Amino acid sequence: MTPEAVVNQLKTWFTEERLTVKAQNDPRAHGHFMVKYPGGKQGHMFAVVVPKQRDLVAISSMTRVDEGQQNEMKSHMDDEDSDWSEWVHESRLHLIRTGVDWAIHMGHQGDTKPGPLQAFNVSLPIWYDGLTKNEFMNSLRKLWLAKLALIHEIKYSYGPGVGKPGPVDDWAKSKAPPRSGGAEQPSGPPAQVEFDEKMSFGTGFDPDEWA
Repeated sequence: MTPEAVVNQLKTWFTEERLTVKAQNDPRAHGHFMVKYPGGKQGHMFAVVVPKQRDLVAISSMTRVDEGQQNEMKSHMDDEDSDWSEWVHESRLHLIRTGVDWAIHMGHQGDTKPGPLQAFNVSLPIWYDGLTKNEFMNSLRKLWLAKLALIHEIKYSYGPGVGKPGPVDDWAKSKAPPRSGGAEQPSGPPAQVEFDEKMSFGTGFDPDEWA
């Protein structure tokens, strides 16, 4: 299966499933699409990338934690350090149990990263020899549910937030945040998190890391 055939197949599936898609200009990829899944106002944005010199499709999504929720986490860290450590531990275990690849960004204090949780990324590869519509759509669903569970846990533990994305120290330190013009938020109550719509697989998510 050639990269061109993979890109064309993905486009066909996008149309069949009536997914909202934005093509991205990415010189590192044969195809790079931002896909909204599921449909409707509650959909999250996923990067679907066919990287050059690899035989896989990479799917990822970044979530940025609300500033108000980050402030609540800081208070929790100061008041009940052991409980905070347990919360972070359980959040990591949740992500492990989902079976997806993941990374979290914690707040910095010098060289240490005690928190708060500032952002997290989930991702999955699908190699060409296993690429079917069923596998692709189930991968989107699996990533969405993995995100949704942690988002609800953050909201349950630290409130609805203030509708403003909080800082991400890792991005400020590297001066290389995900390529984003900011998330497009639906109208209504303040969002708990910001969904990064232009997450590049080269930022905190690289198919080259898969053996």
